[in-house]
Amino acid sequence: MAAVGTMAGLAPTALAAESAKVPAGLAEFYGQQPKWEPCAKDGQLAKLQCATLVVPMNYRKPGDERISVTISKLPAKDTAKRRGVLLINPGGPGGSGLSMPLAFADRPIAQTYDLIGFDPRGVGRSTPLLCEYTPPLGDLPSRPTDEQFALFTAQAQTEESDCERAAGGLRPYVNTPNTARDMDVIRGVLGEKKINYLGFSYGTYLGAVFGSLFPASLDRNVLDSSVSPDWIWREQFKEQAVAMRANVDAFYKWLGERNSVYGLGKSQAEVFATTEALAAKLADKPITNPQFGKVDRTVYDALVGLNSRYRPLWDTLGKLVKTFKAAADGTAAADSAAVVDAGKAAKLLNDLGIAQTTSGVFQTVTCEADWPKDLSIYYSDMKLYREKYPYGYGVGRAAANPCTFRNFALTDKVTDLKRNGYPTGLVIQAEGDSQTQYDGGPAMATKLGDQLVSVADEGTHGLYSRNACASDIIDRYLVDGVLPGTRTTCAGDPRPNVPADGKTALAPRAANEAPSTSLTDAVQQYISTKKLTAGVF
Repeated sequence: MAAVGTMAGLAPTALAAESAKVPAGLAEFYGQQPKWEPCAKDGQLAKLQCATLVVPMNYRKPGDERISVTISKLPAKDTAKRRGVLLINPGGPGGSGLSMPLAFADRPIAQTYDLIGFDPRGVGRSTPLLCEYTPPLGDLPSRPTDEQFALFTAQAQTEESDCERAAGGLRPYVNTPNTARDMDVIRGVLGEKKINYLGFSYGTYLGAVFGSLFPASLDRNVLDSSVSPDWIWREQFKEQAVAMRANVDAFYKWLGERNSVYGLGKSQAEVFATTEALAAKLADKPITNPQFGKVDRTVYDALVGLNSRYRPLWDTLGKLVKTFKAAADGTAAADSAAVVDAGKAAKLLNDLGIAQTTSGVFQTVTCEADWPKDLSIYYSDMKLYREKYPYGYGVGRAAANPCTFRNFALTDKVTDLKRNGYPTGLVIQAEGDSQTQYDGGPAMATKLGDQLVSVADEGTHGLYSRNACASDIIDRYLVDGVLPGTRTTCAGDPRPNVPADGKTALAPRAANEAPSTSLTDAVQQYISTKKLTAGVF
């Protein structure tokens, strides 16, 4: 367990850093001397040093309650070239960041920077914000009837009540501005005049808020897979379903061009009609088997919605759809080897799309902006989404949310994002990202005057170390300070090497497309190769 930083005086490094002015009443927090210890006795975390700092729960009353924030460090490998610290945030909101330095230990940034991870307030080894677990009140279908809307509402209201009952007084102070304030305390404790920053997903918004509140404290900065500055937070949720529908349409178009392989139709429209008929059959009579559970319409909608973003998986996903159609049509038995294989593969993919957590940070931070109280707004949106955007998270993204019933008062306004006084940064965005819809990237780049790097025909969320072109651009910027052009485009992962009807393959099958013995193996290989994890933002 990392030791808590001492509060007995200002650290010499902090005094010598000519750092940004310490806010009034916070000198003892900025002046802590971190006591570094291994983050763990063994395992990967043993490679990092950790320290636990003390911060105010309420920055407006720093003399009142205090909480802890735990940080980790991987020192720069080349001390002669060291240019400071790089704070890294994985997103969430609510993602633990202690291990993040290890994810990039082999990148050039590890030569130049002390890589700093941290568990934001409310998360992990920092003072935790926990909610009571709310069991499902019933099945929440992907295409609910009007009468079923109330179940979504009841689920959201119960989740908020359960969270409030457990989380209590900490919740009003777990928000993005306070996490940004904690980051500036970290900067001061580390004795740095400025930090550099790499944030993913929700972490892009955190970085933009930090730069807006502490422009003199921020140097080079990268926002990878950005949320939109204009969608905090309900619209950000809704746009996930819009992005998923766009990916499904692109996937169906690709299948339609390969009817001789998948047999689902000769055009996007025909494939859509075929799959809608399949979804209707699954709603009436799900495919069930003890080895994979149940595949009904809700499971199917989630399967194609959550995973059509991954272009290299389209061949596997097409074969899954083809197999489920055969089972629904009665030409393949539910206990046949092909259907069991498809069911297992589908379960792997759908489990990947569900982030399991008991932390209350996500549910609290996404309430930092007001949500509509009028349920008719949600029900009107749900009618549209069940028809047009049922895939993936689908209609649930338009439904009432725990934040609709928020039980605590806000202590901060939504930050007015601006870049005034810190260097031009990078925004990295994938065209098919369904966690942070593509339009959020250009919007954030425009808002901050940053350089935008787009990754075309790609749905991966979090591109640094996963896309070679974007990664090289990020490394050159963070290490050497070299910016790309104002609008730069990288290529995404290639689509499967399955020729369209009437055409031949343009190139030999890529190494990562080696034939697999089963659909389940193909899915597992892709997940492990791309290091995919469940998540929302």
